[in-house]
Order: sequence, then C-alpha cells, then structure tokens
Amino acid sequence: MTLTTNLFRSKIKRGVSLYCYQQADFFHKMTWKDQLREVATGLNGATGVEIISETTIPNYPNPPESFIEEWNSEIARWGLTAVTMDTYIDSLMFRDHVMTIGECAEKLKMDLKLAHKLGFQFLRPCTNLPLAAIASVLPLAEELGVTIAREIHSPATIHPTRNVYGDVVAQAVAFIQTTGTKNYCLMPDMGIFQDRPSPVTIGYTLRGLGFNKEDSLKSADEIFDASFEMDRDAFQIWLEKNYKDLTQTRIAGMFKNGNSTDPLELFSIFPYIKCLHGKFYNMTEIPGKPGQYEERSILYKEVINLLNDCLFDGYINSEFEGQRDQQDMGVEGLVDEVEQVRRHHEMMQRLIDNDEYFIKV
Repeated sequence: MTLTTNLFRSKIKRGVSLYCYQQADFFHKMTWKDQLREVATGLNGATGVEIISETTIPNYPNPPESFIEEWNSEIARWGLTAVTMDTYIDSLMFRDHVMTIGECAEKLKMDLKLAHKLGFQFLRPCTNLPLAAIASVLPLAEELGVTIAREIHSPATIHPTRNVYGDVVAQAVAFIQTTGTKNYCLMPDMGIFQDRPSPVTIGYTLRGLGFNKEDSLKSADEIFDASFEMDRDAFQIWLEKNYKDLTQTRIAGMFKNGNSTDPLELFSIFPYIKCLHGKFYNMTEIPGKPGQYEERSILYKEVINLLNDCLFDGYINSEFEGQRDQQDMGVEGLVDEVEQVRRHHEMMQRLIDNDEYFIKV
C-alpha cells in the first residue's frame, strides 16, 4: 500500500480590491456591503479586502463613528480580512502652494490612524510619495501595526536599467535596509508582468481611430493572436504595416507599460514583498476546458509558480481594470464585473493549487 501525503500546500491568500466593482458602485447596483458579501460568498474561499479610501469611506477622511463600527462588524460577520487601504495625497490641494513633505506626512498620519480603526494591515499611498515623508511616520506605523506599501506599477519595472522611473525600487529597498523597518514594504502590481496588449485595450484603441464596435472586436482578436507569433519588435512592425493609423504612441498605450518585467526579477526583492495587486483586464474561457479561465496578456502562471517556490504567504488582491476600456460602447455593452472577478479567482486558485508544486511522499 502506498501512502501519498501532500507535505506542502501553497499559503498564498486571495482577496479583492473593491475597485473591481467600480461600475456596479457608480450605477448603485452594489453597495460596499453587497461587495463584501460577494467576496465572502462568491469567490471560493477568498478572504481579503482592499478599498480605495475616497470611494468606500463616507465623508473621508472623517467618517462617522457609525461607519467604522458598521465596517468592522461586516468584516467580522463574513470572516474577511481588511488587507489594504489605498489612499492618495493630492499635492496640489492648496491653491497657493504644493504640499510640503511635512504636510504629506501629516496626511499620512491621518490615513494610518483611519486604516488602523478600520482594521487594515496595509496602507498603500500614491506611488511617488517622498521617502522623507514615509520616514517621519514610521514610528506611528509601528505603534499602530500598519505597514505602508510601496506599489510597483507599470510603466515602472523592478530592474532599474529598464525602469522609466529610474532606480525607485532599489531606493525603496535601500530605505528598508537602512531603517531596518518592518512597516514599509513593496507591493508589485501584476500589470508589470503584462507581455502583450489586452484585446479590450486594443479594441478601445481601434474605436478611437473610427472602427465600429464589431470591426474593432474582430480586429482586436486578430491583433492579439498575432502578438503570440512574433517578438515585440516584429509585432510593432507588423502593426504599423497592417494598421497604418496605429502610431508608436498608440501602440505604447495599448501595451500600458514600457517593458514587461521578467517574473524572475521578483527573487531580488522577495524579502520585501508582503502583498500584490492582481491586475487583470479580460478573463476568457480556456478552449476545451469549460469553467476554467485565463488572463492571456499577463504572465500569471509564471509569477504564481515563483511565489509558490518562495513559499509566499501574503495576499494577491484582484484589481480589475478591463471595464475602463469598454465603457465607450455604452451601458448596454458594460462587462459583468462580478463574473470577471469570479473567473479571475478560479484562475488564481487553480494556479495556486498547481500539483507540480506539491511535495508528495
């Protein structure tokens, strides 16, 4: 008799940014309570929640105590975890000056206290916030037990030689090493691993050039399929030859980033990663595999396999942005965000559970 036991199971956790449901929120089809219920009941074991502060929190940055109590009660009711609160610092909010580092720090302190009250583990401020402002609030972050997350978002990449923003990731790592802080981390966005334009983005670009809906969708599929047949340079030449109105600027816009990041680059910053944004644009059914879905423009399998290799135990929070490239087709053409997120979690859980990463005896 042979006994087979799985000694290793992935510890990657799944969550959702409520930003995914932006259309449902705008058209008043789902309240934040409805969204929490969907995360808890519709996504096969997802437990994490991320919010954008100004969107979900009434009267932000000074919500009523009743909301704070209600939020914490709903999170507990559904057995969810408040993972990340996203916030922004509007450096031009004053009419007579740009915000100083000290003013940025004061805004951060306010957001840290609010995140703590709402039970969030992470606060994700705007990407290019000065490290001097971060440094001044680290004592408060440590006291409250909230970690500030620095997002790595396209067109930024991990490796400084290919990063349009320079060595910002290296600077963040040096900051962590120098301060010795446990309350500042990196949050890669899966969009940096996009290696080809999404069909929905291609379609949006074509409609902007005068294509009607039907032709734009047909041509988008043709262009997307062609992207698998050649390297990026050859693909751009093919685009310019076959679609003469697609200028370099429009092609770059379709890619949404400057250079796709090699998933192996995660190894160099892995000790500083505590959570990720699960960016996606379009979940489609895998041919011949009913009920299984994929995001064909982003290297999900490679990234999740690597995270499994490294025994990553943090959250990947879904962040759906494909609806933004389809809203020009009118209300009747709006994509079903709830279904898209459900498909995304089917894919993530299937990749997380990939048997080749289980050690069996």
